[in-house]
Amino acid sequence: MKTRKLTMGQAIIEYLKQQYVVRDGVEQSFFAGMFGIFGHGNVAGIGQALHQYADTFPYYQTRNEQAMVHTAAAFAKMNNRLRTLACTTSIGPGATNLITAAAGATINRIPVLLLPGDIFSTRLVAPVLQQLELPSSQDISVNDCFKPISKYWDRINRPEQIVTSLPEAMRILTSQAETGAVTLAIPQDVQSEAYDYPADLFEKRLHLISRPQADRALLQKSIQWIRGSQKPLIISGGGTIYADATEALKCFVEQTGIPVTETFAGKGSLCYDHPQCLGAAGVTGTLGANIVARETDLVIVVGSRLSDFTTASKTAFQHPDVKFININVAEFDAAKHAALPLVADAKVTLEALTEALTDYRVDADYAQEIAKHSQFWLDEVDRIYNLGHTPQPSQGEVIGAINAFSDPQDVVVCAAGSMPGDLHKLWQTRNPKGFHLEYGYSCMGYEIAGGLGCKMAAPDREIYVLVGDGSYLMMAQEITTSIQEGYKLIIVLVNNNGYASINGLSNSVGVQGYSTKYRFRGKESGQLDGQVLPVDFTQNATSLGANAIHAESVSDLRVALEKAKASDITTVVTIDIDFEPRVPGYESWWDVPVAEVSEVETAQDAYRSYNVQKQKERYFLK
Repeated sequence: MKTRKLTMGQAIIEYLKQQYVVRDGVEQSFFAGMFGIFGHGNVAGIGQALHQYADTFPYYQTRNEQAMVHTAAAFAKMNNRLRTLACTTSIGPGATNLITAAAGATINRIPVLLLPGDIFSTRLVAPVLQQLELPSSQDISVNDCFKPISKYWDRINRPEQIVTSLPEAMRILTSQAETGAVTLAIPQDVQSEAYDYPADLFEKRLHLISRPQADRALLQKSIQWIRGSQKPLIISGGGTIYADATEALKCFVEQTGIPVTETFAGKGSLCYDHPQCLGAAGVTGTLGANIVARETDLVIVVGSRLSDFTTASKTAFQHPDVKFININVAEFDAAKHAALPLVADAKVTLEALTEALTDYRVDADYAQEIAKHSQFWLDEVDRIYNLGHTPQPSQGEVIGAINAFSDPQDVVVCAAGSMPGDLHKLWQTRNPKGFHLEYGYSCMGYEIAGGLGCKMAAPDREIYVLVGDGSYLMMAQEITTSIQEGYKLIIVLVNNNGYASINGLSNSVGVQGYSTKYRFRGKESGQLDGQVLPVDFTQNATSLGANAIHAESVSDLRVALEKAKASDITTVVTIDIDFEPRVPGYESWWDVPVAEVSEVETAQDAYRSYNVQKQKERYFLK
């Protein structure tokens, strides 16, 4: 057997370089490189290897470990989960900083490879700097925290263990059904240890991304259910886009007339003005989507995990005999809501349904209802885009100005706060990759780091990062990384001096917006009700290396966007908006528990309202 003597760190890089995926005959490398911050836990192992192979395996410096996982996840999502980046850290805080973003990747079913440094496997030098000590065990480190949020986890205590561990990691990373964060904890001493590895480990490996077909009997049953339905409805999730099934969906709904609503991850499954597109589903859904969902007798779910936002906390579907057909590559998701489970690829399944239903179409009355709802929503978006609110514009107007200015191929990025819900309802998506929201974990701070990942994946597209002041203050530093690497972003910072989303939620549960605005602590009250904090966002962005422009109005914003588009470096456009008027909700509800007893009247009122809505929640058991 031929062998190569390498350190474990070198062997890992050599292995990653040789991993490729192929789907529908298109082959591409799986790893686009590695993000990292070096410390004593990885500099002599992975760090040395990256230095040695700098010409063949890219390394990207970053400012924050959490941010680099967000960037890797966004890159993977933009590539429909067919490519990703690895992430290396030192031990201790470097490793634990990964955890938040790793959870986001797993929750959103996005592949990222994490390589945190770990304590000495020999245990001779212990405790090392940043080591967690427990009197109950010597076999625990902070990296054990990754176990519940990783789809695969391993600690590599001997250099030869990667011979079996790395293929297992790749099995999960390239699985459309099981993918998420993969964590290999690598002790700092083992990273630098040499071993005679089998040369075959470093041969090119091609991982086939297959398109599994649905069980024939279940597929036939689903066809019968569709034919027997009076008001069928499609919910399109991220799986539609990841499977490159948007054209198949378009053909299916144009033939059958079945309307489509979209989850956050699935927005862009149809062009916003397609006759069968009812827009956003669920809590942040459009009026038509929620009315049709309430009345539908058959829900065809394509590539969605049916979160509470999509189902309006299981209140969205009120037909007494509603049934579900779930098309999903993951058996776990396909079985939800007691659905008829089509455990299969979205593209081939939609194509099979289209072929089988050539003579089927929804009745004329239902088609007319769909058309009415679709036109109403186009008019409603136009109304919100043009409110003319003064002296400060509304958030809906800002979204409208950016949407109108952007080109069809451009991408909007967002994650947390009040913005995602408004974007879900209002953004008029014109291509399947044009709407990029992290809303499975809804992690504040994702936006700028995620925008960087999108730009790395699609350098020819303009990336519009919409970020609130709350998220910006949490993680703005990857602006510097975008400058360093030459990946230009257009960042629109919408400032309302507080947490607008939580303010609205707080009011809805009777807590009166308590402590949701950025204000000084009042000397008399002792509460955060003083003057607004004097944060200068334009100066902050400038200090990080970006261009910065402040817009006073929507017309100023349009001018600023022109300048940002013409610039060759990241530009931050700041604009102050009014908390009000908010984009309304449209006949939907989200279950956020309310205090059962309270001395505050608004909380008492909220609890009474909560109990009314709670009665609409349903179990789906047959």
